[in-house]
Amino acid sequence: MTRVPLSDPGALLIVAFEGWNDAGDSATTAAQMVVDQNGHQPVLDIDPEEFFDFHIARPEVEHDSDGSRYLVWPTVTLYAPSHGDEESPLVLLGHEPSRLWKSFASQMVDHALSRGVEAIVFLGAMLADVPHSRPVKVTATSDDPLIREHFDIEKSSYEGPVGVLTVLSLAAQEAGIPALHLWAHVPHYVHTSPSPKVTLALLEELEQRVGIVTDREDLEGEARRWEEGIDALASDDDDMSAYIESLEKTRDAADAPEAKGEAIAEEFEKYLQSRPDRPGSNES
Repeated sequence: MTRVPLSDPGALLIVAFEGWNDAGDSATTAAQMVVDQNGHQPVLDIDPEEFFDFHIARPEVEHDSDGSRYLVWPTVTLYAPSHGDEESPLVLLGHEPSRLWKSFASQMVDHALSRGVEAIVFLGAMLADVPHSRPVKVTATSDDPLIREHFDIEKSSYEGPVGVLTVLSLAAQEAGIPALHLWAHVPHYVHTSPSPKVTLALLEELEQRVGIVTDREDLEGEARRWEEGIDALASDDDDMSAYIESLEKTRDAADAPEAKGEAIAEEFEKYLQSRPDRPGSNES
């Protein structure tokens, strides 16, 4: 029997970047929880001078305990399990690079190969016409036929502008590292951060599909309060209530937890084209 590349959590790399592919900070929060709960330690920081345009991802000034100021530069960090934990994945987490994507992808693939990574799980979140009151839709796709067959998922048919996640995924594929993409759908009318219900859905997918277990008890409480808060806001706004009801009817009629085939491409394309900061946009 052929071994599925995602069967060993200790040979996985989880990737999530802040930016346009991280609505509600949902994906990066999920990846950060994997780092925090497994005691991961940073083993690599990329040079921000090389891969970031600081007009796009600006450094931030902060104060330490004695009041002196210091700069925090945007970066991407590779985290590894401490104490030789062979059951936990590597995690690549940080800001989405804004320059030299091909070089960045090549370097990250080299690091993955040198550390024995057998497969990558990319986490993303996009704004969509979905109701907050229903289970969060998480779309799973892969270019690898073994992964698609194992999980009964499809290959993305999307064509159009992409982020660095896709660039890194295709570079990894060329190097023989297959990937699974998990994209959560965030209600566009409540896109403020954080979105705990969406983060929770991504973590549940990680456990169900690749066996990465996290403690989600506190997050489950935050997700309930998040949903209750939106319910309260909607109860005082007739237009918002009517709109949410229409989304609920559409979702219930579809009766499908995951969109497939052309529906994935259509929804993703609509999301991309609606963003003023999409790749190639002339808007500021």
